[in-house]
Parts: sequence; structure tokens; C-alpha cells
Amino acid sequence: MRAIGGIWRWRHNPLRRRTDLVEAWVALSALLLILLVAPAVGSLVGGVAQDVLQRSVREQRESRHEVTATVVRKADGSPLEVDPETATGREARTRVVADWTAPDGTAQHGTVLAGLKTPRSGDRFEIWTDGHGRPTARPLDSATATTHAVLAGFGAALLTAGAVEAGRRLIVWRMVRRRYARWDQAWDRAGPDWGRTGTGS
Repeated sequence: MRAIGGIWRWRHNPLRRRTDLVEAWVALSALLLILLVAPAVGSLVGGVAQDVLQRSVREQRESRHEVTATVVRKADGSPLEVDPETATGREARTRVVADWTAPDGTAQHGTVLAGLKTPRSGDRFEIWTDGHGRPTARPLDSATATTHAVLAGFGAALLTAGAVEAGRRLIVWRMVRRRYARWDQAWDRAGPDWGRTGTGS
């Protein structure tokens, strides 16, 4: 609104300099770019991110399998750990030595994280593995992928708006510097006798 007001204020003002009008038009252009282009960029980036992430969700669901493992024993020196891949990121898990059967039918044995606070031999729990039975992270879920896509789009819109505003400020800064340089030249032309009697001022 200040940009529109600036253009209107300088239309017929006798004190208007050309740079004043240019500055107001630059501000109006930046405002329109922020209001129109930034959301479009954010929407485009968010849409592309959504497509890529949802494809990743589908691929992970096809390549990762949830299998049941059986606790053999608690792993030596295994304090409770926080699983960052859970919904809250605060689920306590314990390292255990376990047996499980891979999706391809082979028997597997190894140390994995179990969602058990006090695991005992014979306890059963679910783990995620790849097609060969190697433990892997749980697949990305669709809701989390959508959240990441929205955040990517929002970030792209903010970045675009910030770039436009930075460009506007740079243009105005250069215009002000040029204006000050012209003033310095005018003062130099006026000379050190400006304002004295008989100097023609």
C-alpha cells in the first residue's frame, strides 16, 4: 500500500525527482511479485515435492516389510534409546539380540532396536526389513510426506519473497547512493563560497 501511495503522492508533486517515482514503481513491482509470484513458486515446489515424496512412499512400502522378531537376549550395555522415527520421536526402545525370518524365507539373527522396555527371552516384536531380511528404517508414511511437501512449498514461497525484497532493497540502496553522489557533485560545483555576498548565489 505504501508503494501505491508513493506513486500517487509523487504524480504531480513539484518536488518530485525522477528517482522518487522509480523507487515507488520498484516498490509496487516488488509487492506484486511477492503477492503473485511467491505463492506460485511455493505451490509449484510443493507440488513437485509431493509427487517425489509420494513416489518414495510407494517405493518404500514395496521394498520394506514388517516382520516379527523374537528376543534371544538383551544386548550387552544397551540403555534405553529414543527412536527418532516414531510419530512423537520419544518412543523408548532397547537394543536386543533377536531372530527373525526374512521375507525371502531365510533365517536372520542380529542386534536390533525393540519397542520393549524390559525385554525377556522369547518376547516378540515387530521390525522393518528389506527384501533380504536386513533391518531398515520404517517406511515413510503418506501424511509425513505431505507435511514435508507443504513445508517445502512454504519455504520456497518465503525464499522467493525474501529474494524479491532483497532485490528491491538493493535497487533502492544503489539509487540512494547515486542520489548522494549527485548531491556531492552539486555541492562541489557550488564551491566553498556558496552563500557569501557577491558570489552570485
